[in-house]
Amino acid sequence: MRTHRHPPPRTVVVTGAGAGVGRACVREFAARGDRLVLTGRGRAGLHAAAAEAGSAGAPALVVPADVADPEACEGVAARAEEEFGPIDVWVNDAFAGVFAPFADITAAEFRRVTEVTYLGYVNGTRAALHRMLPRDRGTVVQVGSAIAYRGIPMQSAYSGAKHALQGWHEALRCELLAARSGVRITMVQLPAVNTPQFDWVLNRLPGRARPVAPVYQPELAARAVRYAADHPGRREYWVGASTAATLLANAVAPGLFDRYLARTGRSAQQEDRPQPADGPGNLWEPADDVLDHGARGRFDDEAHGRSPQLWASQHHGLLAAASSGLLGAAAGAAVVRGPRRSRP
Repeated sequence: MRTHRHPPPRTVVVTGAGAGVGRACVREFAARGDRLVLTGRGRAGLHAAAAEAGSAGAPALVVPADVADPEACEGVAARAEEEFGPIDVWVNDAFAGVFAPFADITAAEFRRVTEVTYLGYVNGTRAALHRMLPRDRGTVVQVGSAIAYRGIPMQSAYSGAKHALQGWHEALRCELLAARSGVRITMVQLPAVNTPQFDWVLNRLPGRARPVAPVYQPELAARAVRYAADHPGRREYWVGASTAATLLANAVAPGLFDRYLARTGRSAQQEDRPQPADGPGNLWEPADDVLDHGARGRFDDEAHGRSPQLWASQHHGLLAAASSGLLGAAAGAAVVRGPRRSRP
C-alpha cells in the first residue's frame, strides 16, 4: 500500500508579510508546516500573521524591517538562520505605490517607491543569495505583476519599479543558469488583487483608489506563490486571465494599448466616492503598525477566488502534450481517410 509522505518543512522568509498577498502567503506556507520568518514594517500585522501561523502549527518568527535598507535585509536573513537554520525559500512581496499623475509625484516619493518596490527585492535577494549560493541550493520567488510588462497611467512610479524588477530578474536568472547554480529564482506575475493597499496607498486622485477589474483574491495569488516555490524551474507564472490578456495584447499591439489605457486607465483606478482626507497612507510609515488589516481589502463582492488560467500556467507542458496529441490524432485520421475523390 502506497503512503503519501508530507514534504519536510522548510525555512521560508516572506517580506511584506503583515497584509495583502504577503499575509495570504504566510497562511499558505503555514498550512504546509514550514518554519516562517515574517518581515515588514507594520508590527500589528506581522504579529497577527505569526499568531495565525502558530494556530496552524507552524513556528513563526517576527523580524520587523524596512526592505529598502540592505543592512536590515541582512539582519532578517541572519535572524532567520539563527532561529530556524538555512533559508530554503525567500519570497519578495513588499511594495509601495502612489496613485497620481507623474507631474504630481515628488522626487522623494518617486525615490521611496523605487527603493521599496524595486530595490527592496534586490536587497532581499542579495541577503538570501549570500547564504544560498555557498550551499548551492535555495529558491527566491519574486511577486511580480502584469505591470512589469505593461505600465499604466496614474502609477508611473510603481510601473517603473516593476519594469526594473523584471529586467534585473531576467539578468540574474541568466547568471545563475550560466553558473549552473542549484539556486533557483522565479517570478509570479499577478493581476489586480483585493488587498488593503487601496485604503492606505498615497492617492492624489479625486476618487477613492481601487484595483482595475477583474479583481482576484489574495489567496489565489498565495497558492501561485507556493506552487512557484515548490516548482521553481519555470522562469515565471501568470495568474489570472487578465494578466495573460494584458501581456499578450501588449506584445501584439502596444501602441493601441497605449491609447486604450489613455482613455480608461484613470477612471478604472478610482471610485465615484471621494478619497478620504484622513486616509492612513503607508509610503513613509506603516498603516498596520497598530491595527491589523489582514489579507483582503474591501472588494470581496467582485473578487475571483479561482483562475483556470493559473492552472494552465502551472501545467503548460501537459497542455502542450495534449495539444500535440490531438493534432497527431487529427493528422492520423486524415491519412486513414485519404484524399477525397471528386465524383465523375
